[in-house]
Amino acid sequence: RLDERLLKRHEQAKEIIREVGIKTQEQLQYHISDITSLALEAVFTDAYKLEVEFIQRRNKTECDLYFVRDGERINPLTSSGGGAVDVAAFALRIASWSLNRPHSRNTIILDEPMRFLSKDHQPKASAMLKEISRKLGIQFIIVTHEQTLTAYADKIFEVRIRKGISKVENKI
Repeated sequence: RLDERLLKRHEQAKEIIREVGIKTQEQLQYHISDITSLALEAVFTDAYKLEVEFIQRRNKTECDLYFVRDGERINPLTSSGGGAVDVAAFALRIASWSLNRPHSRNTIILDEPMRFLSKDHQPKASAMLKEISRKLGIQFIIVTHEQTLTAYADKIFEVRIRKGISKVENKI
């Protein structure tokens, strides 16, 4: 009798945990796809949307990411171009950061973000970085060779090497 009651309670607990897991996945799905899709829309006129799908494989939950355009799913890494992947990767980092509670320090260092983004899309990407920084209170420290990405920067430091010595110059 006691064993039956314990078994029933374990089954009920297991079902509650399963339902909470599904709800959490749904919230993550919306959060990640919304932030990433908004970033893609900010940079590209005919933007992809990001679709997140949680799948059970090998008794584990895995997350698949797809770009969707005109109702067609594509693999971002093989079918979309590096610029779209760069923007999505940046947005995924921001989405991950925003899930942390409490937030870690509000400074994120980016090394050559948007490196595969074409020059004609870089001004919109720079504006997007500034807007995200302002709205979320994040300071971005960006290392880049692309002058266009610095268009909306609050401060710019240029580093040059002269005779083997790094010289830092404040541009703004």
